[in-house]
Amino acid sequence: MNGGRPVSDSLAVVSGPTPPRAARAGTPSHAFREWVPLPTAILTGPPAAGTPSPLADDLRALGFQVADADTPAAVAARLAAAPAAERVAVVDRRFVGHRHALRLALTDPRFDAGAVPGALAVTPAARPALAQALAALTAPAEVPAAPQSTGGPGYAEGPRPYEPAAADSVPDTLADALAEHGTAPHRPELGVLVARVAHDEAERQAAEQAVAGVDEESVRLRSAVKSRDGFFTTHFISPYSRYIARWCARRGLTPNQVTTASLLVALIAAGCAATGTRAGFVAAGVLLLASFVLDCTDGQLARYSLQYSTLGAWLDATFDRAKEYAYYAGLALGAARGGDDVWALALGAMVLQTCRHVVDFAFNEANHDATANTSPTAALSDRLDGVGWTVWVRRMIVLPIGERWALIAVLTAVSTPRITFVVLLVGCALAACYTTAGRVLRSLTRRAVRTDRAAQALADLADSGPLARGTARLLAPFARRLPAFAPPALAAVGAGALAATAALAPRGSWWVVPLAVLYVLTSGLAVARPLRGALDWLVPAFFRAGEYGTVLALAAVSQVNGALPAAFGLVAAVAYHHYDTVYRIRGGTGAPPDNLVRAAGGHEGRALLVAVLSAALAGRSGLTAALTVLAAVLALLVLTESIRFWVSSGAPAVHDEPGEPA
Repeated sequence: MNGGRPVSDSLAVVSGPTPPRAARAGTPSHAFREWVPLPTAILTGPPAAGTPSPLADDLRALGFQVADADTPAAVAARLAAAPAAERVAVVDRRFVGHRHALRLALTDPRFDAGAVPGALAVTPAARPALAQALAALTAPAEVPAAPQSTGGPGYAEGPRPYEPAAADSVPDTLADALAEHGTAPHRPELGVLVARVAHDEAERQAAEQAVAGVDEESVRLRSAVKSRDGFFTTHFISPYSRYIARWCARRGLTPNQVTTASLLVALIAAGCAATGTRAGFVAAGVLLLASFVLDCTDGQLARYSLQYSTLGAWLDATFDRAKEYAYYAGLALGAARGGDDVWALALGAMVLQTCRHVVDFAFNEANHDATANTSPTAALSDRLDGVGWTVWVRRMIVLPIGERWALIAVLTAVSTPRITFVVLLVGCALAACYTTAGRVLRSLTRRAVRTDRAAQALADLADSGPLARGTARLLAPFARRLPAFAPPALAAVGAGALAATAALAPRGSWWVVPLAVLYVLTSGLAVARPLRGALDWLVPAFFRAGEYGTVLALAAVSQVNGALPAAFGLVAAVAYHHYDTVYRIRGGTGAPPDNLVRAAGGHEGRALLVAVLSAALAGRSGLTAALTVLAAVLALLVLTESIRFWVSSGAPAVHDEPGEPA
């Protein structure tokens, strides 16, 4: 997708003590039919100077019930009385600023704690830390007594409770205390937004003038758009999709609903392409672009209303792949209606695109927490970022989702599916060469020291099954003596030999089976030691190319009716498993359960099984049936576990991502 992904926040599901005011903030009227526990905002500190403050109204519009507490001890009592499962905010009565500044600090569900000057909020997970900070703040302390009339030194009269000075802000003091105890609050980038604590009337007037000088809604709309996006998305989609996102927010639509709508539009586009008519192809191209607009809108809606969730992140990432690959299948079906078989090209496009993504994920996982992670090529890239036009050129060269879908849509409408796939394959191949070459150069010129976490992430991405793991255990002593470049070299040799044999051997040849056994051996040896080498991030991509390429080649060579569509389904099911692994790793939970990985056979086990099936069922329709059954079993296996995990409470919080979409 084009942004991070969401579930509804307090704005969409709660009512305030004064529903009409919240309703004017954009919450649909049906949200007030049922009263539910509200997050609590505790106002504390000296009263605001000057005219009555709109602070309480702003907090209610954000979905909070407002309570007062004059002292830190009273704040602690209010905190203890608040519902245990709800968010709690502490706000200085003297706060002056934009409502969106409060929204960013107090309602973002991605962080356990958030703060801006004069305001702090914590989720239930961080409430014990806040209670501890309040206890330390209110603990009695020995203070010196006033000097006696005799002029002798004063002595402590006994413990006195903490009494904040007029200049102190209790929320700021608590935020600093949380940071000292390891629960550092997230402090959002405010830009031109204002968030201040006004200590007197002059400061208040100055802050109010600063607030009035900023168009808050314009800032909110701009912040809904990703800071780093592709050229096509930035200049041809986001200028109006952000307003669609606001329209959705004001009508109570959630990002997940927009994501689902994007999927449905893309599936309709695939159906139009499958008709094989010129009108169908034109409609498919238009609908694919419409689906992409909604794909941008869901992330912008999430950022506009701060509605992020694990389920939303999973839906968005999964649906992006489903939309694109379903559209490939639709094009292939449409071409078949016109007498042109392009299933091999469609499957090749899916293989290439998935391998590109694996390279991206593996490189990032290997390097994002590495130490001494600098190189001359990285420094050159940073310098080029300062030259405006080079930034856009380099973003377009990598053919991100916006440029790629625009290319597919236009070619679908004006040409044939074969031309569309050929151009797409050439463009993606050039993009893959550009990005991979740059990353290889960076890896060879930097002296990065990779962590155990990175090595484990690469091992999880490798998707080794029982055969490769058993081989790795047997050959571990030998693997330790191999040179540093051995893992990617072994993976490349094994995958290349198997895929080449599958493509070049005659139909039904049993030569592919011993090559598949060799692939098992090289795969096990490649992962027999931790993947910490400079180029070890290439190992998972070589495995993907070996497995997917073998399935493609064997299905194409078999010349069995329906074998290529069945192979397309098989690769799609396996690719889903690999994407699911990626997003679990990004969320910090590691790979899917080991029993699932074993049951799925691992990449080497599946490659060996398909090799045996292709040799045993050469030239017979049984190959199509076997591939179809294998695809269905794998899809059922991985989807069941994936859905169970992502809708469970233990799923990770996936944050919004600033980079270009894949």
